[in-house]
Amino acid sequence: MPSHVELLNLIAKAAGFANYQHLRADAETADRLRAAAEPGPRADLGQVEKAARYFDAAGVLLSWPSRLALQTLCQWVFWSRIARGEVFTERQVSALIRSWHGFGDHALIRRAMVDARMLERTVDGREYRRIERAPPAELGPLLAQLAARAAAEPDVARP
Repeated sequence: MPSHVELLNLIAKAAGFANYQHLRADAETADRLRAAAEPGPRADLGQVEKAARYFDAAGVLLSWPSRLALQTLCQWVFWSRIARGEVFTERQVSALIRSWHGFGDHALIRRAMVDARMLERTVDGREYRRIERAPPAELGPLLAQLAARAAAEPDVARP
C-alpha cells in the first residue's frame, strides 16, 4: 500500500504535474495572480465632486469642509504634495500648507494631518515627515480633476 505522499504524487501526476510540490506551487501561483488581478476598491465619485468644490482653479483649498470624510480627502491632496522621505521643520510645513489653502488656519490642517497619521512629528514638534500610506481610491480622481481644472485655466498660479 502506498504512503500518503506517494498517493499525492500519483494524483498530481495524473493531473499532469511532475509531483505534488509542483501541483501545490502551481495552485499558489494561480491564487496570487487571481488576487492581483482583482480590482481594488472603487472611488466614490460623488465624494470626489464634493471635495473638488472646496478647491479653486489653482488647487488652493478655499474653505475647510464641515464633514470629516471631505476634510480627510482634502488632507490627502496636501499629503500628495508633500515630498516623500524629506524632513521638514514646523515652519516649513506651515509655509507649504499656507500656500495650499486660502482661509488662514494652517495649524488646523497641520494638526489634522498629524492626527490622521499622514504626517508624523517629533515629540518636541521640531521635525515633520510624511508617513507613507496607501491613499484612498478617491485621491487619484480628485487630483486628476484638480489638474484638469488647472489646465483649463493656464494663467492661474498653482501650488
